[in-house]
Amino acid sequence: MKEFERKDYVNYRIEKSIETFEVAELLFTHSKWNSAINRLYYACFYAITALLVMNEIETKSHSGVKTQFFLNFVKTKKIDPIYGKLYSDLFDWRQKGDYGDFFDFEMKNVAPLMKPTSELLKLIKEEINK
Repeated sequence: MKEFERKDYVNYRIEKSIETFEVAELLFTHSKWNSAINRLYYACFYAITALLVMNEIETKSHSGVKTQFFLNFVKTKKIDPIYGKLYSDLFDWRQKGDYGDFFDFEMKNVAPLMKPTSELLKLIKEEINK
């Protein structure tokens, strides 16, 4: 990927991340808990993908994104490990909410995730802009 393509891709993914977080907020407001978890996960996924691409780290799967994020940013403490745990939890809960039969999140599960997710997205944007 050429430098200008990388920057365009990173900007696109960050915009998508912001939009997806806004959708999560709407879903939260309307008590759509499983869908809110899904959108919180994808907001982080898009931002983390942008961060990895900006640093020329290639991945091919959601698990690969998670692994490379942990190896290159959480383990090195560029991103606080508390946010690594948040992303890991969102990764697992998104799958549970999307694919688990007869499983529904509740407000008590989703409410504590809103602010930390917003903080993680902000940290990722700051890391990209360094």
